[in-house]
Amino acid sequence: MRFLRSFLLLLYLIVFTIPYATACFFAFPFLRADKRYWMAAGWCAATLAVLRRLNGIRYRVEGLENLPDGPAVVLAKHQSAWETIALPALLPRPLCYVFKRELLYVPFFGWALGMLKMIHINRKEGKYAFASVIRQGRERLAEGAWVIMFPEGTRTSVGTQGKYKTGGVRFALAAAAPVVPIAHNAGHVWPRNSFMKYPGVVTVSIGKPIDTTGLTPDQLNQRVETWIETEMRRIDPDAYPDVAAGIRGKNGKPATATDTNGAGAARL
Repeated sequence: MRFLRSFLLLLYLIVFTIPYATACFFAFPFLRADKRYWMAAGWCAATLAVLRRLNGIRYRVEGLENLPDGPAVVLAKHQSAWETIALPALLPRPLCYVFKRELLYVPFFGWALGMLKMIHINRKEGKYAFASVIRQGRERLAEGAWVIMFPEGTRTSVGTQGKYKTGGVRFALAAAAPVVPIAHNAGHVWPRNSFMKYPGVVTVSIGKPIDTTGLTPDQLNQRVETWIETEMRRIDPDAYPDVAAGIRGKNGKPATATDTNGAGAARL
């Protein structure tokens, strides 16, 4: 049954994406940039609803009150394809993803992506590619969007940690924008490089903005990494055996952890 539901999701993604992207092609020339984004984000919201009903994948969001009312650079844990779909539907401002230019050539999805104000780079340009990120990113921030990056670069398996690269924090420093760290455990329901989808509740935790004033790239990167990885062990202790062993109570169940993001939470 789980395989069948995963297969039906694949069919949905194929059947729904093509007409939706086609509708975007016709509508986008007549829409402002922000309207284009929210139309595209509608595909994300619809897909989250399908994932909930078809695959039993639900979510809860902690720390919504931490989101700033101004420019920000969002740096998130990267375990799955789930967060790339979910975050545009969950966060209140347009998100500007930084991605390699080759994605623009993906039929329908990439074509629609190319009509949005995202940041696409040519990795072959080396250091000039980062200069392009800074230029495009500053423009997007000035327009009211948030720039989002995954500091680990690639998706990591549940319970593991990738190397945190400094591109995101260097951009935040160049743009003089605070960093909003995000942790989540989506790898349990949509594992990396896996066709199968599993029912469960994804916890998304949003941290307080990290002020970049006076910090070096290494100092800022360390603060981001420390918050995200510490939070990962709070929201998903069983994925880290050393942590799970340390917080289990006498009854063998994990002890209740204090919500470091405050009381605000959204459930679906």
